Amino acid sequence: MTQDLLIALAGFAFVTVISPGPNNLMLLASGANFGLARTVPHMLGVALGFPAMVLLVGLGAMRVFEAFPMVRGALTVLSVLYMLWLAWKIAHAAAPGEARAGARPMGFLQAAAFQWVNPKAWSMALGAITLYAVSRDLPAVLLVAGTYVAMGAISTTTWAVLGGSLRRVLTNPARLRLFNWSMAALLIASMLPVLLG
Repeated sequence: MTQDLLIALAGFAFVTVISPGPNNLMLLASGANFGLARTVPHMLGVALGFPAMVLLVGLGAMRVFEAFPMVRGALTVLSVLYMLWLAWKIAHAAAPGEARAGARPMGFLQAAAFQWVNPKAWSMALGAITLYAVSRDLPAVLLVAGTYVAMGAISTTTWAVLGGSLRRVLTNPARLRLFNWSMAALLIASMLPVLLG
């Protein structure tokens, strides 16, 4: 890969991971509701889970969609239902002082697995492999996935820190409730391109 293409890949990866989407909205909400330290496993799950997905898509999962378009349709329906459930959970999250004993942020494995039902993640992975690993050979796919590890670390940290900073402003239960409902609405809105496209 040429230096120009590598710079283009880094720019593409950065823009796609830093822009608002399901992962970032949930990291923002988690940082606000649970604080930065408790959100770290969620951050790592996104930052490492998405590149793992890119790797698997580049090494063969993309061919499944090409051969069986109905699989992509079924995945879209599953994704939308799961995102609606997550939006409900975010909207009904209790204030930190009122939270049930079992309330906890998304863990590493949950966040990593979430990539497989995240419509934006699928679009990003398919786009990155199509544009920057045309040959779909292992070195090209590894380079794309590795670039996403670096950019994902920047993005997840940014969104979780922003949420943690908002935590100080959201000490009032009414403000936190408004914030959580807003995050739930934005999460649902982030699915519109998938539903309308």
